[in-house]
Amino acid sequence: MRKVFFILITLLGSLKCFAQYPVHDKQKENQIRSMEQGHWDFSPDWWYYFFHKKYSGASQRWEWHGFKSGWRVHFDESRSNVKTIGPRREKQIATQLLKEKIVEKEREKIEELNKEEIARAADRNADLVYGKYQALFTDMQSSITEGLTYCMIKSKGKMARSIKELTDCNEVITSNIDYL
Repeated sequence: MRKVFFILITLLGSLKCFAQYPVHDKQKENQIRSMEQGHWDFSPDWWYYFFHKKYSGASQRWEWHGFKSGWRVHFDESRSNVKTIGPRREKQIATQLLKEKIVEKEREKIEELNKEEIARAADRNADLVYGKYQALFTDMQSSITEGLTYCMIKSKGKMARSIKELTDCNEVITSNIDYL
C-alpha cells in the first residue's frame, strides 16, 4: 500500500501545473476588434441578432450556398448605435503629436532664456566675488610670470615658442577676468 501511495504521489508531483492558463476567446476577439478598428463582426451571430441588434447592427439576409443556403446574420456598422473607436484614436494621436511639437518649441525657448539668465547670474557673481579674490589672482599671475621666466632662462631660449603661446593664453584669460 505504501509503495502504491508513494508512486502515486511521485506521479502527481511530476505533472505540470499552471497557475494561469492562457485562454483564446474568439468571441471576445471579434468584439474587441470590431470596437477598435477591425472588421465589424460579432459571434455568435444569432445571439447578437436577437439580443444585441442595436449595438451590433445585425440584420438577416438570405444567402444561396447550394445545400447550405439559408438565413445569415450580417453586421453593419452604419446600422449600429455604437461606432468604432479607431478613427477617434487616430485624431487623438495626431493632436497629441502636434501638442508635443508645440511643447518642444516652448521648451527650447525657455531653455535659451534659462541659459541667458544663468550667464547673467554668473556675471553678477563674478563681479561680487572678484573683489574678494583679487589679491590671490594677482599673486597667481605673478607666480605664472615668474615660472615662465624661469623656464625661459633654464631652456636658454629653446622653449621660447611654447612659452610665448602660454603667455598669450594667460593674457587672454587675464583680459577676460579684468573685463568682468
